[in-house]
Amino acid sequence: MEMKEMKLLSEWSYEPAKIHRGYAKETLYVGLGNKDGNYKFEKRPVSEDMIEKFTGGRGFGLKLLWDAVKEDTKWDDPENELVVAGGPFCGITQYPGTGKSYTVFLSPATKQTYNSNAGGYFGPFLKFSGFDALEIQGKADRPVVVFIDGDNFKVQVFESTIEENNAYYISEELHDYFAKDEQDKRTISVISTGMAARTSYIVGLNFSFYDVRRKAVRLKQAGRGGGGTVLCDKNVTAIVVKRTKFTGIENDPVDVETIMKAGVSLHKRIHDHDNDQCKMRAAGTAHLTEIMDDYELLPVNNYKYGSHKDIDNISSHEYIKLFSQGTADGCWYGCSLACAKAVDHFPLQTGPWKGKEVVVDGPEYETAAGLGSNVGVFDPHWTIEANFYADHYGLDTISLGTTMAWACECYELGLINKENTNGLELTFGNKKDLMELIHRMAEGKDSFAVATGWGIEAAREYYAKNYGADLETMKKIGMVCQGLEASEYRCQESMAQWGGYFLTLKGPQHDEAWLIFMDMVNKQLPTYEDKAEALYFFPNFRLWFSLHGLCKLPWNDIEPIDNSIKYKGIEAARVPEHLNNYLSIYTAITGKPLDRDGMILQSEKVYNFERIFNLRMGKGTSKFHEAPDRGLGPVWEDEWMARADYFDAKLKEFGEEIEGKSVKEKITLLQKHRRAQWEQLKAAVYKRRGWNKNGIPTLKTVKRLGIDYPEVVALLEKHLKPEDEFEGA
Repeated sequence: MEMKEMKLLSEWSYEPAKIHRGYAKETLYVGLGNKDGNYKFEKRPVSEDMIEKFTGGRGFGLKLLWDAVKEDTKWDDPENELVVAGGPFCGITQYPGTGKSYTVFLSPATKQTYNSNAGGYFGPFLKFSGFDALEIQGKADRPVVVFIDGDNFKVQVFESTIEENNAYYISEELHDYFAKDEQDKRTISVISTGMAARTSYIVGLNFSFYDVRRKAVRLKQAGRGGGGTVLCDKNVTAIVVKRTKFTGIENDPVDVETIMKAGVSLHKRIHDHDNDQCKMRAAGTAHLTEIMDDYELLPVNNYKYGSHKDIDNISSHEYIKLFSQGTADGCWYGCSLACAKAVDHFPLQTGPWKGKEVVVDGPEYETAAGLGSNVGVFDPHWTIEANFYADHYGLDTISLGTTMAWACECYELGLINKENTNGLELTFGNKKDLMELIHRMAEGKDSFAVATGWGIEAAREYYAKNYGADLETMKKIGMVCQGLEASEYRCQESMAQWGGYFLTLKGPQHDEAWLIFMDMVNKQLPTYEDKAEALYFFPNFRLWFSLHGLCKLPWNDIEPIDNSIKYKGIEAARVPEHLNNYLSIYTAITGKPLDRDGMILQSEKVYNFERIFNLRMGKGTSKFHEAPDRGLGPVWEDEWMARADYFDAKLKEFGEEIEGKSVKEKITLLQKHRRAQWEQLKAAVYKRRGWNKNGIPTLKTVKRLGIDYPEVVALLEKHLKPEDEFEGA
């Protein structure tokens, strides 16, 4: 059925900025007005100070959001913004992994700032249309589509006529609507969400690109933190950008030859060695499932266990059979890593599209584990269907999987029952009822499903109040911190990864630091100071990708074959050859020199600014950096008994005499020791980051970084206390 013509509500023409050395130096502001239906459009300048302090991407997003909101702004207030920004690398085609953009907003899930990255074509097309960032503020008085026409240099707001509020449907309709023909669909990218955004807080944004080989719209997710809920609250059905002609050198680099040379080298490495390393081109990140199982890191049944006898059913070998092979699967031009895997002609068995054959993007590892082993399901076909409907409805697959796993354990413990769940039997592995729960979350009519769709922190309060569930037990087993559900790695045996999850800016998301192998397997971080150094360097290094429009995967999911021979420890984990590529490319784009120290300094400015921003929003202190018991060790006897000898040995390492002690007593002892370690780790990390004992950046730190703006200093002076200073700081 052809989409009805949309009524044009407002239009604005602009003169596009010429991109110079990676920057347009202008951003686009769209104000959605209020009840009078007025719309506001502005080009806003990007100052040299903004570039120097915030670099691009996530940094620009945070600065623009800071300027837009107040300390009492809530996520559903009109002044909250969705800010989308790439960075100086965003859109180049000569080096793999340069199509990323970051979306920044106040989160309904975490009640502080959140930033989430996505591939697809939106970030580059926005840049080529003349803008370093897009701000969407206010609330429309009716469902609207915002269209950025980068060919004719117009921004238009249409009244939406889209009848089905789901991401695949919306994206397909709008690619059709704004394209002249089949080939022209590739010139369009759509940001949308799905119907779950009306009631759920764990809803992300889908960024589209058109796959000309499959003749299908593909989706990449800025999945975490509730950005889709914010989009829905603003009454925006979709944001669309169109840009037809580009050459790959729109960023106007100083030295394109250096970029091309680095790109050719990496393309060759991918071609020659990917199949022997991570098999990204065959399996994508799903290659991790059996590796995580081998090291007791695969989350099984709400992170209770780290491996399972049925792992072969969901191994990468099974997914390779289901993923289409031999096709270019990059989500931006020039990326030969081709990890954006898809299942073609997949027949849906449930839900509103039952009986249709669809293209399913993924699953990636996080989805394969979260909507697989963590909910006790070892059936890739079920996971693929759950993956499709999560994307279609807008649900974040990580928070969805972790929340459902927690709900299953609540059910099996008797904290909730079948009457509470409105007939659902939420035992681990019950595929039928788990799929039904996903559909009910999206429909938004079932009270239990709606509450569960808020995520663990809000749902446990609801379960306690309405079902009498024990709150303290739910806190022990819920893998959540700062309002964000943990991603899909079992971190109990890596103290450094406790920090990589629970000492982060936005919650236990794996994008800051993945230190499990360095810490637990290779024993490269023996002291608290070593762990603190890793938890200083890697969060800053990884944040650097988010400033520039880069995907992380080409950095360390393909390595020089001699990397581990030439380098050891933290230095090997940095992958120095690739790190040096990024430094060279930065200079080749911008004309500015950059070394390792300068790279980390760029990130430190934004890392600390984001921490201060969260302090401004009422969080950002030590009490919000708390780890659940399940994150540190076993909670119940069956967890202990699954590896009894191992955990007994761990207690003996603490000097405990375990003879005659019950398993319950042993669990209490291990948790006590690990809590003490956790406190020591927090102190070591805070000190290394230049924060005080309460987890707040010091005035000395912000002055060193040059982010000592008057409003920043005034905020810190309200919260910093002499008794919280480290000795000698």
